[in-house]
Amino acid sequence: MAVLGASFAARMTSGPPVLLDGALGTELERRGVTLALPLWSTHALEEAPREIERIHRDYADAGAEVLTAASFRTQRRTLERAGRSGADAARLTATAVQLARAAAPNVLVAGSAPPLEDCYRPDLVPEERALEREHREHIDNLAAAGVDGIAVETMNCVREARVAARASADTGLPFWVSFVVDADACLLSGETLASAIEAVAGSGPAAVGVNCVPAAAADACLSLLSASGLSFCVYANLGAPLPDGSFHRGDGTPRVFAAHAKTWLDAGARMIGGCCGTTPDHVRALAELLDANA
Repeated sequence: MAVLGASFAARMTSGPPVLLDGALGTELERRGVTLALPLWSTHALEEAPREIERIHRDYADAGAEVLTAASFRTQRRTLERAGRSGADAARLTATAVQLARAAAPNVLVAGSAPPLEDCYRPDLVPEERALEREHREHIDNLAAAGVDGIAVETMNCVREARVAARASADTGLPFWVSFVVDADACLLSGETLASAIEAVAGSGPAAVGVNCVPAAAADACLSLLSASGLSFCVYANLGAPLPDGSFHRGDGTPRVFAAHAKTWLDAGARMIGGCCGTTPDHVRALAELLDANA
């Protein structure tokens, strides 16, 4: 793990850009696996683990260098909201990491560490003590499960991102912090992306970035990300979620998505990939783009 972790940190500053994988939850749905909030992809860890493993393998075969484990909703808080025991959090988190590792043993595995509440509802962010306790537990579970790095992702406010970044830094593992933003390149809390980057920079992230925003909204963030002086990543989605959060509209072909990604690379992105709605075909298109730019 240490060698892979060290190589990930190095790859964020040198060599060709890193290719991240694409969506997991919406890809499970596309393949016929039923998901429901609040557990979302956590359902599949017990009901369709082989399908999770196949999706990871398909992304690796498409060229992804980093697979993100299905730990998006394996936190104690989410399990208890669903009527499950919070004590299952460590076991389910470990299962998520094991499935990604089994799918592609030579590919890096990142653990997803998202907001504790709804990614699109900054008004629901818990108070500070809960953030400290629960992010540390989830991130420690990821580290214990053997991830190579941590994806603090889809953060919608500075306060929660800062806490999750500190907890990630304390593991000694490489980590990145990415934010979900609006069309004006502001976090959903209304805070500026520049202030968010500044708030987490002191924790030493391997990269900062934006994710789970439409590609056009990601494009609007490029000048701010580039001006930060930090390595940055972009992994956009294919459209807004429906009101119940269960499905994302696919409004971008792999070719169109890769055309957007070309602008990210031209601006200096060190890691690119896809979020909700993207598929192995989108990642394959990104791999071809990276090969053409090599």
